Amino acid sequence: MIQQHWQEIAMHKSKIKLNPNWEAYEALEASGQLSIFTARLKGELVGYFVTVSTPNPHYMDHVFAANDVLYLSPIARRGWAGLGLIKFAERCLRDDGVSVMSINTKVHRPFDAVLKRLGFEQAERVYTKFLGDN
Repeated sequence: MIQQHWQEIAMHKSKIKLNPNWEAYEALEASGQLSIFTARLKGELVGYFVTVSTPNPHYMDHVFAANDVLYLSPIARRGWAGLGLIKFAERCLRDDGVSVMSINTKVHRPFDAVLKRLGFEQAERVYTKFLGDN
């Protein structure tokens, strides 16, 4: 599913190939910072939401969870699977002591209406520039 996700969402695909650092994910999991939530329909994996939680250096008494990846396969986008996945993650992260959860979206594949419906507010804009070719 991660390959399908990359094909659909990634930018600069001709220059940046999918190559996850599984050891880094294992280290985050071992430190208790990694949370992985999945969506399933009839037992089949149709989506995932991965967050990394860390104490915020600006607000040392608060833990912030930032999404690493969030994907729902096209067959699961018309129902409630996406809303359920995010709401479940929110409950679990709150129970784990997280104060703020952030979700990034791609401008070319937004789902702002879903996030607003769930009570999220737009807080920042992020700009990127590929620097790899010199």
